[in-house]
Amino acid sequence: MIRKYLLALVFLSCTVALAQPSQEYAIHSHNDYEQNVPFWKAISAGVSSLEADIFLVGDSLFVAHYSKEIQSGRDLETLYLKPLLQAMDLDLLSDKPLQLLVDVKSEAKATLEVLVNTLEKYPFLISSEQLAIVISGNRPRLEEYKNYPEYITFDYQSLDSVPSQDILDKIALISLNFRKFSDWNGKGRLTAEDFDVVSKTIQKAHDFKKPFRFWGTPDSKTAWKAFAKMGVDYINTDNPFECNRYLKSLPQREYQNLKISEVYRPNFKTDGKSSKVKNIILLIGDGNGLTQISATALANNGELSLAQFKNIGLLKTQSSDDFTTDSAGSATAMATGKKVPNRAIGVDETGKRLENIIEVLSKKKYTTGIVTTDEITGATPSGFYAHQKDRSMSDGISSDLLKSQLSIFIAKKPEESLFKSNFGEFSMLESLEAIEDSKKDKAGYFFPKKDLSDEKPENLSGALKSTLHFLTKKDQPFFLMVEGAKIDSNGHANNIGGIIQEGLAFDMAIGEALRFADSDGNTLVIVTADHETGGLTIPQGDATLNQIEGNFTTDDHTGVMVPVFAYGPKSDEFRGVYENNLIFFKILSALDMKVDK
Repeated sequence: MIRKYLLALVFLSCTVALAQPSQEYAIHSHNDYEQNVPFWKAISAGVSSLEADIFLVGDSLFVAHYSKEIQSGRDLETLYLKPLLQAMDLDLLSDKPLQLLVDVKSEAKATLEVLVNTLEKYPFLISSEQLAIVISGNRPRLEEYKNYPEYITFDYQSLDSVPSQDILDKIALISLNFRKFSDWNGKGRLTAEDFDVVSKTIQKAHDFKKPFRFWGTPDSKTAWKAFAKMGVDYINTDNPFECNRYLKSLPQREYQNLKISEVYRPNFKTDGKSSKVKNIILLIGDGNGLTQISATALANNGELSLAQFKNIGLLKTQSSDDFTTDSAGSATAMATGKKVPNRAIGVDETGKRLENIIEVLSKKKYTTGIVTTDEITGATPSGFYAHQKDRSMSDGISSDLLKSQLSIFIAKKPEESLFKSNFGEFSMLESLEAIEDSKKDKAGYFFPKKDLSDEKPENLSGALKSTLHFLTKKDQPFFLMVEGAKIDSNGHANNIGGIIQEGLAFDMAIGEALRFADSDGNTLVIVTADHETGGLTIPQGDATLNQIEGNFTTDDHTGVMVPVFAYGPKSDEFRGVYENNLIFFKILSALDMKVDK
C-alpha cells in the first residue's frame, strides 16, 4: 500500500506543478503496441505510461486491439514484461515512475488469473516501487478489487463515489471517455460551454485524489497543451515523441510580458507629404520579421509605435548567391544598392569596392551616425561603412571604421578590443550625457558591459536620443542607421521571451525617432529588417495576459519577405513589394538625389 500512496503523491505533485516552468508532463502512450517499435519507442520518448491491450488465448496473453489481430510472438511477456525487466536492470528509466496500463479485452477473471501467474515470474517488476501495474478494460466488480495482490491496481472509469476506502486504495487512476463531454477535434479552441464541462469533470475526478486521464482525445499540439493546462495528469497520445518534445519545450516557448511599453502616436502632419526631406533615420531590426513584430505587439496590449505607420511595404531579402541572406549581404544591399554574396561587406562578388550611402551623403555635407546593440564591427553596421570581402575580417573592418566618414557611433563594447585603444579621430566618451554635450567632430561610445545576470536590453532609445542631440547640433542634414541587433540572436537561440524584450526595446527607439520626426518636420523615418530569423510562428497565446507561445522551424535565417515601414515626407515612396537593395535608391530619391541603378 505504501508504494501506491507514494506513486499517487508523485502524480499529484505533477498535477500541482503543471503551470511551473520546470514541469515534466506525464504522457500516456495510447495503444502502445501499435507503434512500429512497441515499448522501446515510448520509453525513449520519455513517457510515464504505456497501454497494452491483452487477450487470453489458452494460457497465453496476447497483445492486440482486436482478436483477429492476434499474432504469434506478440504476447505480453515478449512485448512488455521482458523489455521492462531489461530496461530497469540497465537503469534506463531514469528513476521515473512508470505506469503499465493493461487493458483487458477478454473475460476479466480468467484473464487476470493468468496475468497474476505471469507477473509472479517477474518478482523484480512486481516488487519495484518504480512500476505501477494498472488494470483497465474488462475488470471484476469493485468489491473484488481487494482480492488481488497489492501490486495489482485498477483504472476507475466513473465519477460515482466509491463504496469504501479499501476499494479506493486499489484504484490508481481515473479514466473517462472525452467524447462523452465534448466533440472538440483539437483545432482552434474548446467552446466556452465545453470548456466549462470538461474543467468541472477534471476537477470532480481529482476529488478522488487520484491521477486522471481522458481517452478518445484529439491528438494535436493544441489539444496536448489544453489538457495539460486544464490539469489532466496523463496526456493521451499516439505520438509520444512529438507530444513529449512539444510539452517539454513549452515553458521555454511561452512568454508573458509583464511590463507594457509606452506607444508613441505620431501626429502625421508631414507623413506622405511631398515636402523636402532633410534627415534620414533608418532603423533595422536584425531578424525582425512580421511574426516577431506580431508577437511583440500582441505581448504589449496589442500595440506598438511601429504599428502606427501607414506607409508599409515588403522587401525581398535574397542575396546574389543564396536564397537565404545573411546580415552582411543584406546590409550591403541596403547600404550600396547592389545585391552581393553572403558574407560580403561593402564589396561585390569580385571584391570590388562599392560606394555606400554614408560615403555618398558625406560628399553632400551630411553628418552620419550608426547606433547598434551589436559590436560596431558586426555585419549589419559594418555594411554601412566598411569594404571587406568577408564579414570575419575584423581587423580590416575596424581599420575601415577609423577611416570612415562617420561622425558618431554607439555600439556594444567589444569582448576584445580590435582597436587597441586607438580610435583615430573618434573621441571615445564615457556616457550618453557626454554624447549629448559633446562638440567633437567625431565621437564614439560603448554601452557598458553587462553582468551576466542582467538580461535587460541595452538603452537603444536613450542612445538614439543622445545621438540625435549630437547630430542636430552640427546644423547639417544627417543620415543615422540604428540597429536592434539582438532580436536576431534570440531568434537563433529560439528564445521567444528575448525576441519580445528586444523587440520592445527596438520599438521604444522607433518611438523616439517618430517623436523627433514630428518635432523636426523634415525627417524621414524608415524601419525594416535585414531578414527573418528562426522561422517563428505564434500558434497560440493569450492576448488578455500578454502571453505568447512561439514555435520555431529553424535556428537560422529564412527567406521570407520582411516588412518596411516609412513615416514623414516622401514616406509613400516606400510602399510596395521590392528587392532590399532598392532601399538605397529610394532614400536617395527621397533626398532628391539621382543615382544610376
